[in-house]
Amino acid sequence: MPELPEVETMVRGLRPHVLGRTILSVSLCPHDCKPITLQPSLARQRRQLLGKQFLEVSRLGKRVVFHVSEGSHLVIEPRMTGLMLLSDPPDLSHLRLKWEFAGESEFSSLWFWDRRGLGTVTLYAPGQLAEKYHQQSLGPDALEMTAEDWVVRCRKTEREIKVVMMDQKMVAGIGNLYASEILHQAKLNPTSPAKSLSQKSCEKLTESMRVVLLNAIECEGSTLGDGTYRNALNQNGSYQNQHRVYMKEGLICPSCHQDSILRIVQAQRSTFFCPTCQPT
Repeated sequence: MPELPEVETMVRGLRPHVLGRTILSVSLCPHDCKPITLQPSLARQRRQLLGKQFLEVSRLGKRVVFHVSEGSHLVIEPRMTGLMLLSDPPDLSHLRLKWEFAGESEFSSLWFWDRRGLGTVTLYAPGQLAEKYHQQSLGPDALEMTAEDWVVRCRKTEREIKVVMMDQKMVAGIGNLYASEILHQAKLNPTSPAKSLSQKSCEKLTESMRVVLLNAIECEGSTLGDGTYRNALNQNGSYQNQHRVYMKEGLICPSCHQDSILRIVQAQRSTFFCPTCQPT
């Protein structure tokens, strides 16, 4: 699933090529796959977007947000396998939506590609986006979290810290992959009750989170063995080459060189950690 580094990479890749461009058309791509979720309907989105411009592209947790010139927001949630692309999709059969721009430019279209069809495309009227995510209490962005933020949130729950990290109401942008990598960097056991974390542990967690996420953004995200994730120009990320525990079950820990990486299941997701580096 695209997490904060992958979505941030999408945003940075798209921004120079779509800002100020006038939307000429919005169309569904022909396919025989499970349809993605469109809200409102394509016809309504088309009526509201044609002739408008994208004034900014930003990230909200794991979502790409296009700021439309009349004040609305087009929000794409890639979920498991969604990609925002300017060229060369992995294949044509899973292209879902196409936004075409007026005028001469290197890229004339923006595409949403989604292999599994779990992604969503939502157009919010002016003011609706802030209202929705205020009501849902989306947590602070992972890159903006402080140690004190973690202390306050951890004191409220007995849940395991790895599970807490993936709760978007606690912190926005972290998923399964980066939670494992961050906890390893911080030398924290993923099964530790959040409430048990000390001030010092929360400081280590905050520092490790920034180090891992910023490094992953610099590397343009992680492209795993299935090859699903690509940046906006359909190029691989490279942070997978720096993974220390994720999908490394049975291999010797690259940090301590003493123990093997273990895999456990938390909240129906695989967690990877080193029992020596991350003791209970």
